[in-house]
Amino acid sequence: QVQLMESGGDSVQAGGSLKLSCAVSGNTRSLGIIGWFRQAPGKEREGVVGIWTGSGMSYYADSVKGRFSISLDSAKNTWYLHMNSLKPEDTGIYTCAARRRYDGRWSDESTYENWGQGTQVTVSS
Repeated sequence: QVQLMESGGDSVQAGGSLKLSCAVSGNTRSLGIIGWFRQAPGKEREGVVGIWTGSGMSYYADSVKGRFSISLDSAKNTWYLHMNSLKPEDTGIYTCAARRRYDGRWSDESTYENWGQGTQVTVSS
């Protein structure tokens, strides 16, 4: 089991930037994929990015490609989601999740065993 805790959510204007953190603790050796998901008001949760913790390979949703990136501070066991050129449609609750398996779609939230509590991002126009 791993525990995840997000932070860094805030309210920003369109075009601004934010950096979200996902601190991971517990049995981190069991980690396969770390995923960031978001849920906008009235919409289903969607995958933003998934990263293979072993290889560092990452996949991004088309809507965030070129604007978002993910990085790791291994000393802190913390994953960061760097969000640039933010748009109002990026508004939502951002949650990081972890799963053991590498196979399967990274954006399939049903495959993730552990979830954080989420952090709110609001982008105003």
